[in-house]
Amino acid sequence: MDMKPKIVIIHPNSLCCLAMRTILTDIAPFMGMLSDVDILTYNSMEEFLEHSYPAVVHYFVEAETAAANLSYFEPYARRCILLMEGEQIQPEGFRAIDVHKPERELLKSFLSLHSGAHSVHIHHAPESKHQPELLSQREKEVLALIVKGYINKEIADQLNISTPTVIFHRKNIVEKIGSKSIGRLTIYAVMNGIVDFKEL
Repeated sequence: MDMKPKIVIIHPNSLCCLAMRTILTDIAPFMGMLSDVDILTYNSMEEFLEHSYPAVVHYFVEAETAAANLSYFEPYARRCILLMEGEQIQPEGFRAIDVHKPERELLKSFLSLHSGAHSVHIHHAPESKHQPELLSQREKEVLALIVKGYINKEIADQLNISTPTVIFHRKNIVEKIGSKSIGRLTIYAVMNGIVDFKEL
């Protein structure tokens, strides 16, 4: 039996499943989620129930599917995030995110859930006091403005530097963090105290 930890996404819309899988793949390493985890997607509860996974650490479930299968999901409410579409009735005891929000707002929702320390499977690695800083102070300033949505010219104006200098810092940031994904950059910035998710 495969005992590798699983994150399960259940949603009838295949595009929504794919988008959620992409976002979770992007943010998992920066949120301290288990790095060796399978992210599995299903379009229905029936499809999911054909498999048996004892090591599911998180469920991301379409709200109507969760409501129709409440007896199954209630014991896992702390590990279950409902995927809402706008204003829907949310069962008590469950957390939810609105999947119709723009990417930046969706990331804020994830970070809000994480900062509330609801998830028992997310851990921060203790930082060594002797560990050198990955980013310089100026790179942190540039990153903070990038994840807040500023463009190069605006960043240059804010920091009183030239646009080519901003581009140079952006290139260094991407190389050091190992991703151009705004999602990954945002998660990195929040998890390392460069910005507060409420500022996004």
